[in-house]
Amino acid sequence: MKKIMKRLTALALSLTMVGGLSVAAAPAPKAEAATAFAKGADVSWLSEMEFYNWAFYNDAGNKQDALQILKDHGINSIRLRVWVNPSINFSNKADVVKQAVRAKNMGFRIMIDFHYSDVWADPAHQTKPSAWKSKDFNGLKQAVYDHTYDVLNTLKAQGVTPEWVQVGNETNDGMLWEDGRASKSMSNFAQLINSGYDAVKKVNADTKVIVHLSNGYDNSLFRWMFDGLKANGAKYDVIGMSLYPDKSNWQTLNQQTLNNMNDMVSRYGKEVMISEVGMDASDPATSKAFLSDIIAKTRAVSGGKGLGVFYWEPEQYGTWYAYTKGAFDSKGKVTIALDAFLN
Repeated sequence: MKKIMKRLTALALSLTMVGGLSVAAAPAPKAEAATAFAKGADVSWLSEMEFYNWAFYNDAGNKQDALQILKDHGINSIRLRVWVNPSINFSNKADVVKQAVRAKNMGFRIMIDFHYSDVWADPAHQTKPSAWKSKDFNGLKQAVYDHTYDVLNTLKAQGVTPEWVQVGNETNDGMLWEDGRASKSMSNFAQLINSGYDAVKKVNADTKVIVHLSNGYDNSLFRWMFDGLKANGAKYDVIGMSLYPDKSNWQTLNQQTLNNMNDMVSRYGKEVMISEVGMDASDPATSKAFLSDIIAKTRAVSGGKGLGVFYWEPEQYGTWYAYTKGAFDSKGKVTIALDAFLN
């Protein structure tokens, strides 16, 4: 009897009076939460820095976990690079899985960046992994698929499903040279992208695949590449960009990058993302102004198709690899540059 009364009471609460008649109120439509803007950081150096006991300090000058410092500054996403068989024990599959699990457990969204090399892949370097050098082109396509699937499936088994995956890093002229050099054979490059794409979607159909170029302000480069990929049937979801201005040109390059992002959306119907940014650590105030502006511009991309902005290695400082575009000062304390991500 009590159960019946509870049900009747619940039913009565769901009734409204319409024209004198009691009718069940229509359930309110569920609001669909918009996908949050990705405020990200590539921290692929972090595990190596921690191995060598580099310390990180928060705004108050207290030693703290670098990821927590980033999180407290609005960072919600972490990007990690993968090399195939690097000579050091960092940025390999085991290291990436360890760091991705750590980041995911802290509530970060994850991007995985495949370099398809044993070392840095960038506009000037797209060197095949040593173990792949003797492979013919079909063998290369299979190697891309197998490596991509293996890393992502291992992550999945550890409870991490990346939201985004880059198939190649700063592939201005393709990857896995010479076979996949875009200026030599756009068709080959497109096929390699498709091998990576197929592997990503096999592990998780919802993961977004990114094709990533540097110089996000260079519209002619992007049109050349993505016209070519379209003509050759390349499959991808997002166009990624890098942007590394200096204090004399950041305003001009930011506007050109916004123009380019809007053109990519209009021309190819794709979403866009700033996969890497950085500015000289010696001028954090200007860096904050630059970051605030490029974040605002990416949010303003037409159709809401600007997905996010990722700072490249903000945790770097001092003499670490002689890189000068981190967001921590020379003693390892976070600077105001990262306050741009708090908005």
